[in-house]
Amino acid sequence: MGEASVPVDVLNPGQVFACFGLLEAATDLLGDGEGGFDWSDPTQTRFRLRACGEGSPVEAVLGFLDEAKAIAIAPAGGRNAWRREWGERRTEAAGAPYPFPEPSSPATLVCLLEAGARRVRIDHWGDATRRDNMKFWGGSAGKPGVAFANDALGLVRGACLRAAADPFSVGRPQSGSFRFDWRRDYIPIDAGFSRNEHSDMVPVGFPLVELLAAIGLTHARPERLQKLRYRYALIGCPEGGGLLPASLLRASLGGVRMPFPTRRFTMNLGYPGKEGQARAITTVNEEP
Repeated sequence: MGEASVPVDVLNPGQVFACFGLLEAATDLLGDGEGGFDWSDPTQTRFRLRACGEGSPVEAVLGFLDEAKAIAIAPAGGRNAWRREWGERRTEAAGAPYPFPEPSSPATLVCLLEAGARRVRIDHWGDATRRDNMKFWGGSAGKPGVAFANDALGLVRGACLRAAADPFSVGRPQSGSFRFDWRRDYIPIDAGFSRNEHSDMVPVGFPLVELLAAIGLTHARPERLQKLRYRYALIGCPEGGGLLPASLLRASLGGVRMPFPTRRFTMNLGYPGKEGQARAITTVNEEP
């Protein structure tokens, strides 16, 4: 089993979800992913990851993203229109299962990240179960999640693997995102100005965080308290430094009580534009 770790700001929900993205992608690509948050050093929390193989699972995931492209997967007989500039689109074979009913727009079609025979899927935003789908972006001008994923991949192409020591610090000018990393977003009424009035301004985003966070919500979601408030929880590495299976980490994120060291956080959001559309993370507080 190969093992690696990355620094993480636990007060940044996007980075926390991105840790889960490393775990989910390593499980898909390598098998038997295990992980844990290690805050034994009070100056820096690290996410530790282990998976099959002898090399670093973090490097395996980032190497995959260096080569991957995002492809939209539509259900058989799908009726949603598609624009060439959004990227490639494929249609499932007749009778093939689809994870949720066909969406009313292409915004939430399943996104398949593909590099050769290696594949990782993003589909949390179309979740039709009782779980919150954690879709914070508004789909500007009908732009789908697949297009945002392709944009993010393009911004970090060839730089992912080089950032293995600290992947969540990779910043790029980024015009649109999934809104998981709050370092890019703001609420105009709170900031006192609107970027729409300053066309020469392009905020710095964190494409690797956004991509990995989207992957990380595949099997785990924070607990939704209100429309604009969520709670997420993290379990630390057990005494002795062992790591935990993905199933326990997923359950803990949504607030399931575990017999391990635990930290809980409340995440608040606001509307950067019209109420009821896109949401942006505003504040995060650790619960006592």
